[in-house]
Amino acid sequence: MASARLGRSIKRAPLGFGTKVSLVFFLGLAFVVTWWTFSSPSASAVSSQRNSFDDIEALPATPAPRKEKEHSRKKAHQKKPPDSLPKNENLKSAAVGSKNDKKEKEKKGGGGEIEQVAAAKNETSKPEEEESEEKVDVEGLEEVTDSETATDEDMEEGVDVNAEDDAGEDNLKNRSKKKKKLGPLFDPKARYTWKLCSGKTGHNYIPCVDLEGGHRHHERSCPRTPITCLVSLPKDYKPPEAWPERESKIWFKNLAHPKLSEAVKTQSWLNLSGDYLFIPSEESEFKGGAQHYVSSIEEMVPDIEWGKNIRVVLDIGCTGAGFGAVLLKKDVITLSLGLMSDQTDMAQLALERGIPAVVGNLRSRRLPFPSSVFDAIHCGECGISWHSNGGRLLLEINRVLRPGGYFITSSKHGDIDAEEGMTALMSSVCWNILAHKADEVSETNIRIYQRPTSNDVYEIRATKEPPFCRENENQDAAWYTPVKACLHKVAAAIEQRGTDWPEEWPKRLETFSEWLADSEDKLTKDHEHWKAIIDKSYLAGLGINWSNIRNVMDMKAMYGGFAAALASQKVWVMNVVPVHAPNTLPIIFERGLLGIYHDWCEPFSTYPRSYDLLHADHLFSRLKNRCKQPIVIVVEMDRILRPGGWVIIRDKLEILNPLETILRSLHWDIRMTYGKDKEGLLCAQKTTWRP
Repeated sequence: MASARLGRSIKRAPLGFGTKVSLVFFLGLAFVVTWWTFSSPSASAVSSQRNSFDDIEALPATPAPRKEKEHSRKKAHQKKPPDSLPKNENLKSAAVGSKNDKKEKEKKGGGGEIEQVAAAKNETSKPEEEESEEKVDVEGLEEVTDSETATDEDMEEGVDVNAEDDAGEDNLKNRSKKKKKLGPLFDPKARYTWKLCSGKTGHNYIPCVDLEGGHRHHERSCPRTPITCLVSLPKDYKPPEAWPERESKIWFKNLAHPKLSEAVKTQSWLNLSGDYLFIPSEESEFKGGAQHYVSSIEEMVPDIEWGKNIRVVLDIGCTGAGFGAVLLKKDVITLSLGLMSDQTDMAQLALERGIPAVVGNLRSRRLPFPSSVFDAIHCGECGISWHSNGGRLLLEINRVLRPGGYFITSSKHGDIDAEEGMTALMSSVCWNILAHKADEVSETNIRIYQRPTSNDVYEIRATKEPPFCRENENQDAAWYTPVKACLHKVAAAIEQRGTDWPEEWPKRLETFSEWLADSEDKLTKDHEHWKAIIDKSYLAGLGINWSNIRNVMDMKAMYGGFAAALASQKVWVMNVVPVHAPNTLPIIFERGLLGIYHDWCEPFSTYPRSYDLLHADHLFSRLKNRCKQPIVIVVEMDRILRPGGWVIIRDKLEILNPLETILRSLHWDIRMTYGKDKEGLLCAQKTTWRP
């Protein structure tokens, strides 16, 4: 009891003033130490990163005092790689190699490796004599910056063209939220080393077409493991001749392989002399020459009017591109569709000649084009049985052919059963046969059909087979979309695409149809915008010899403004509309230009070294939310660009800086970089280096 009373008396004893002050002091000190230990490092790291990033982006062109300040800031933050700093000057410099530190490695499919170490510093210098070029590029970049906001807004609202049903607003909002949480597209600290791709396909490797052992897929099928290896070069590779010499004179070693060598021995229009392959303009795969063949078609149907009424043509089953080569001289741009079953790779020959071509197939999936866009479609001895399998393949041609457009077929040997089946099929889809001729010179049977321009003709069909497609079906869905056994009707309302024929070329390039009335101002501004960029910057300010440029690709085309601005040059442009972007490809075709759908997370359907110049306007910043390994886009650019070819990339500086490091690791020559605020431009040239 005594002890209990003593304890209670001790607890009730009041504390002195000094004791209370000491207790509060120690508790406060303990709280400060705890908060500093757990919170301060991460907070300070974020704060320093933001401050340095904002300060760097706010730099004017070249003030010396701020450069010293930035130098001291880099010293204070050694973890920030020097290559991630924006370049705010015009630079022309050679690639500088760097040694790789032995750090943790992450192997990628196909042979490439990525090392997670700090990037080595790239030394660059600015020659004094380039002040005039700086002014040109500043003007061009300012114009792009002014218009980028509108473009980005359009991109945010885009839907996939390969989606069967439109995404709801909630899904779009969720996707938008996910985008903001992702980090940088390329890790600034990553280091890249490269290996050559293995396999028998060697320097002609097409990842989504070729199989091991020299075989090919029946339809596009990409490897499960992303391709990060580099395709080898042919022995003694040489750049193509300048246009138009390259059309008829080819360095044979650039594309020589056994199947093509056999074709050279049997085809009279392919003449091998020494190391060069010559293709005389008066000869072609058509007996009597392609010129006679094309003229015969126009004589059969005078309304065709090559180069005026007919501008955009699809040639199925590229057999040498003689058809397209002749039409080029008539201001007709023909896309040759090289079939996967073609082991002689005539589409590669066409591309080497500077004639548009792409690899694909016409089987169970739709072609990667919108509906109602081609003025004419040609199939010369392509060996396709149009009447088989319920006529599905012809129904796909009906989808992509413009109402009132022409379907031209030719064959050497008449098959009575095939002709009867074709006649019944054409009757069921109400196509009108305009002309039929057995040409004695070319020894071919030529037939010309026309797609209806009105739905009234369908009312007199004897049967309802094939049935009409659903009214709400997306006719432009064309990425891994199955071909359907149904017939698409013709657009009826004047505001719908396909109700009227475009203006004659070249008026159609800048004259817009009724269905584009609401977008006319936007399209006009886009055209003026790119014309100014190309005239002020691209043609004169980047150091590109345009006489050596023929095959061009716009990797993220919007309205075709880039291609339209190059219409006066001796080039052709493949306008690629990514499948995740707004569906603007019909506008590009309406203007008389070529284009195709593609997903840049996968390899493109073409041969290595197909293009002389690649243009990418904010492509990488738009793919941040789509590709699991964005490095595959750079690898694909290296595959489809020929040695000596150029890339022009416009994007955000936070993407261009690590991208420059990647291109240097590929030993590309960085010809120019420019930065203003958060936007920049990078111009580089591929070399012959291989690992």
